[in-house]
Amino acid sequence: MPSGLAALLDDVATIAKMAAASVDDVSAAAGRAGVKAAGVVVDDAAVTPGYAMGFSPQRELPIIRKIAIGSLKNKFLILLPGALLISAFAPWALTPLLMAGGAYLCFEASEKLWEKLAGHGGGETPPEELALSSVEQEKKMVGSAIRTDLILSAEITAIALADLAERPLATQAAALAVVGLLITGAVYGAVALIVKMDDIGLHLAERRSASARALGRALVHAMPMVLGGLATIGTAAMLWVGGGILVHGLHEYHLDALPGLIEGLGHAAGGVPLVGPVTGWLATAAASAVVGLVVGGVVVAIMHFIPRKRAAH
Repeated sequence: MPSGLAALLDDVATIAKMAAASVDDVSAAAGRAGVKAAGVVVDDAAVTPGYAMGFSPQRELPIIRKIAIGSLKNKFLILLPGALLISAFAPWALTPLLMAGGAYLCFEASEKLWEKLAGHGGGETPPEELALSSVEQEKKMVGSAIRTDLILSAEITAIALADLAERPLATQAAALAVVGLLITGAVYGAVALIVKMDDIGLHLAERRSASARALGRALVHAMPMVLGGLATIGTAAMLWVGGGILVHGLHEYHLDALPGLIEGLGHAAGGVPLVGPVTGWLATAAASAVVGLVVGGVVVAIMHFIPRKRAAH
């Protein structure tokens, strides 16, 4: 009996060690996958605050909560099962799906730049939107934000899955779930803070302390610049991430001329003393962004100009 108990305890200890190792494996895999998806996360956090703007302060956090819930549904009801099915039955499809998503990111960023250059960005509200009630407008904006989140979350999932391809299916599922939860919490926690920053500033501006009032006024005045900066960062992130995905896809298909050129540029820039890693990364990111801008510009031309020419004829 004592020997049987000892054997049982030994088995329990072994299982506990295996479970701990699995947790460590999932944590490490999730960490690496999340880092590789960081560029899209930056874009997600930069894009989302715009969907809560223009509503009463009391509705801002409920709107963010609705979008966050929709994001979790996107990740756990659609993208996670889809990613695992692709990994199990069609791993060859991952690279073309990634490249298609990368091209979409390049298109989105290039279209934003085109609208700014052409003077179409931030124009008057269309009459059909003016006719909507606040409830209908809120529903429309939440739906639009959740659809945008689906695209960005799909890209995050695909990038993460590409880094997990050699792992067991159970580890892939657990790591993708961890990445999805952490990224959703981080993105929408940051978004909630951003959209309420002006309210925090107004509250501080009413305090008795002179330093608190000064900080509050600074926050209120800084918010337009912060939102503008986030929009710029989001556009740049879409270009460098989308372009980088396309370049990596070319390398996967052994079309190495462009990937080799960009890699050589990164190595050359990385030779700067002390700041080599930073300059190397900046050179690679800038080159990837140029690729993204070229591809995105071509897609914008196809989507906007060719249909107009056909309509004119």
